[in-house]
Amino acid sequence: MDSLQELVQEAQHAIEAAQSLESLEQVRVVYLGKKSQFTDLMKTLGQLDPAERPQAGARINTAREQVAVLLEERRLYLDQLERQQKLASEVVDVTLPGRREAPGTLHPVRRVLERIENMFRQAGFDVADGPEVEDDFHNFEALNIPAHHPARAMHDTFYFDAHTLLRTHTSPVQIRTMEQGKPPFRIICPGRVYRCDSDMTHSPMFHQVEGLLVDEDVSFADLKGVIADFLARYFEQEVAVRFRPSYFPFTEPSAEIDVACVHCQGHGCRVCKQTGWLEIGGCGMVHPRVLQHGRVDPERYSGFAFGMGVERLAMLSYSVQDLRLFFENDIRFLRQFA
Repeated sequence: MDSLQELVQEAQHAIEAAQSLESLEQVRVVYLGKKSQFTDLMKTLGQLDPAERPQAGARINTAREQVAVLLEERRLYLDQLERQQKLASEVVDVTLPGRREAPGTLHPVRRVLERIENMFRQAGFDVADGPEVEDDFHNFEALNIPAHHPARAMHDTFYFDAHTLLRTHTSPVQIRTMEQGKPPFRIICPGRVYRCDSDMTHSPMFHQVEGLLVDEDVSFADLKGVIADFLARYFEQEVAVRFRPSYFPFTEPSAEIDVACVHCQGHGCRVCKQTGWLEIGGCGMVHPRVLQHGRVDPERYSGFAFGMGVERLAMLSYSVQDLRLFFENDIRFLRQFA
């Protein structure tokens, strides 16, 4: 007890010598921590006479509170001092414009999709929509895809059960549109489709835009004209287009649509694999059975259909080599399209 006041003075000197909040915290641990001398003094109270314990305990607590007050005063002083030093060292240019939150922007695929829709609207097409969870009839049977066709295999299609699946193309929208209306039809069907495939140029979920025109006396020449006009407006230049014979169950005759490589102008480069051509979709004259499933008389009406991958067109527009970049949500990649 005789050294109690000396302990307070010693603590006071240590507190005044602390030049930072970190060193002040070390002083606090030494004098007020669980292993401090004040704690040791409290433990010695049991050795005193019971009549002396209250007075001795009060003196220890009073001394401890004095040290605590000194610590708090020093902490406030050092805290204010650090704030002043920080303000003095930091230069703020009040003439600079304020920081604003970056506004959101359309995803590059959505941007391309809306551009395609606007182009076809200007050409007189309507935009039709349909369910992404389809039944077997509208996704396959009505499109003249028999049960043994490879497109029905499990490795191509996401099935819920034997009769329900995620649509593998937007062609079912064409069937539903024909079922619910009367010719003539002039529509495009943009939307998400799903297939079991994933690599640099394929994704399990991707976007398609398919077109359908049904009327009297529609020919393949009409199809070529619509496709050539769209591609010239999309790439903002006259581009060579070729139609390679192909096979699709829902069109006859059928063709693959190729466009002269917009990067090398058809001379051959890495993008077109030195061929000078880029495949962008498929097309053909609507098969009579498909018209019948859509409740359209194939004896009176004919039509053409086409389909293109939106991501493929976006990759060509923005020179993107890996399809997966569109879906990884890397903000550094997406900011380039703001």
